Amino acid sequence: MRDCRCGNRFPGEGQSKQTDSPEDAEELNGTMHRRKGTTTRQRINEIGSKKSETGNKGLSMNKQTLLKIFAAGMVLLLLGSCGEKKNKAEKVIGVSLQTRGHVFYRDLEKGLLDEAKKNNYELIITAGEFDLGKQMGQIEDFIVRKVDAIVLCPTDSRGIGTGIKKANEAGIPVFTADIAAQEGNVVCHIASDNVAGGRLAGEYLARALEGKGTVAIINQPTVTSVLDRVQGFMEVIKKHPGISIVSDVNGQGMRDKAMQAAADVLQAHPRLNGVFGINDDSALGTLDAAQQFRRTDLIIVGYDATPPAADAIRKGTMLKADVVQFPEKIGMITIQQVKEYFAGNAVPKIMPVEVGIVDKQALDKMAAQ
Repeated sequence: MRDCRCGNRFPGEGQSKQTDSPEDAEELNGTMHRRKGTTTRQRINEIGSKKSETGNKGLSMNKQTLLKIFAAGMVLLLLGSCGEKKNKAEKVIGVSLQTRGHVFYRDLEKGLLDEAKKNNYELIITAGEFDLGKQMGQIEDFIVRKVDAIVLCPTDSRGIGTGIKKANEAGIPVFTADIAAQEGNVVCHIASDNVAGGRLAGEYLARALEGKGTVAIINQPTVTSVLDRVQGFMEVIKKHPGISIVSDVNGQGMRDKAMQAAADVLQAHPRLNGVFGINDDSALGTLDAAQQFRRTDLIIVGYDATPPAADAIRKGTMLKADVVQFPEKIGMITIQQVKEYFAGNAVPKIMPVEVGIVDKQALDKMAAQ
């Protein structure tokens, strides 16, 4: 019976070869053993040799790869450093606005940002929100950060002096925009020509009253720019002996406070003919109070020409005219003066910005263009 366990899988294995003699068989077996031994050693040597070659190639490839990665990393690092150097701000300027609640200061902020971008300046913008203590803290933070300059719209013209002096001691130049400070060393004050603006308001109201009547001022006497407006207004009114100022009250520059102050004035002077509101919140607060008193003949003149005030003028309300400021221009000129100072050029102590006045006719004409 045939043994199937030894299949013919490999030549010379699992099968017998017919020999002529025992000597031949012995020679054949020896040869086969020698062939097997030699083949195994050769195969081991070949495998070892291949592993060695592969290992050496692997090491060589790893070294090359690592070198390439290192070189690429260095290039990226250098490019990144160049990019950072290119994008890094030339100067850092701390800004503290009086408030961000008024359209005027939002427009002023836009002017600051637009001009700063042109010069690669970084602005750190905050707002005191009518809180002197808060604004003082912002100044101290700017000093700690070692900013290159500080721009302030003071919440209190006299009280801010202490903060300005601290910045002076730290060697940081201070600029004021819109509202001046009464103490401390300020490099330059950039603002509307508020005395001229007050005169424009006085002239308009005097013409509207035909040179006679009683008027009131809704004031904010803690702010220098307002003091300038009132000064210009009174200069003109004094030239008209038929007009008398019967009340000068503090509306704090805010609509709700101004409405209450105006209500008190209207209560005390029911035949009041005209009101000068030192800003648009004061003028609009007065309009609110007059409407509550069912007045229709009061003549109100405001200051700033913000969109809500301009809208009230166009609608033919008792708010008849507004002094126009250009807050974006104030912001732009402020950064321009800071730049001049950084360049070592002479900077004026005061930089006035022109103002104008608009009424319904002027606003309608502007809208038609």
